[in-house]
Amino acid sequence: MATGGRPDGVGVRAGLDKRPADVAAMFDRVAGRYDLTNTVLSGGLDSGWRRATREALDARPGSTVLDVAAGTAVSTVELAAGGVHAIACDFSQGMLRAGASRPVPKVAGDAMALPLADESVDGVVISFGLRNVADPRQALREFRRVTRPGGRLVVCEFSRPTWAPFRTVYTEYLMRALPPIARAVSSNPEAYVYLAESIRAWPAQPELASWLQESGWGDVAWRNLTGGAVALHRGTRA
Repeated sequence: MATGGRPDGVGVRAGLDKRPADVAAMFDRVAGRYDLTNTVLSGGLDSGWRRATREALDARPGSTVLDVAAGTAVSTVELAAGGVHAIACDFSQGMLRAGASRPVPKVAGDAMALPLADESVDGVVISFGLRNVADPRQALREFRRVTRPGGRLVVCEFSRPTWAPFRTVYTEYLMRALPPIARAVSSNPEAYVYLAESIRAWPAQPELASWLQESGWGDVAWRNLTGGAVALHRGTRA
């Protein structure tokens, strides 16, 4: 088993091969304290990233938006502001249960095989989730399949800081400071070792942009947040 977890299920983590069953099990184990852990590890920046993602999508009131890898649906509630019909989708049942009280519709589904019809939504968002998909390009094609012509995709994901000194500090934080902080606040600290490793292995902004283009998205662009530690990529469905 590639999770590296113990038989009792404590310390479940995925490997960089990102086998879906391992990733789902890992997120099931972090669900209970997921929102708190994210806020602590980001220094409270997570709410601003969610707001910037909603603004980048620029969905009209009454439109339907799919929030993929929505977790506990905190991001979905943000997207629903202003009269947007936002749907939370995640393949971790534990995460969906942890967000059960949030007043948005929820559906269990895999980013690589969404349970939606062709051209059935006006936009798709995935925040800090594409990095956890076994085949990100397949997911990007799947997002295009379910999006109506003229609809927009926004990918909010950890990325590569643009200023070299900050990039060095950021990398040191990921590998040295993040795991101890996670041990103090997370219900599954080993998952955050995977988090650090997966961020380091993730491509920089131009390469992710090329993935969007290769998957059929047009008008592809990105905007850096927090010095490039996070980037918002967007594309339009022709």
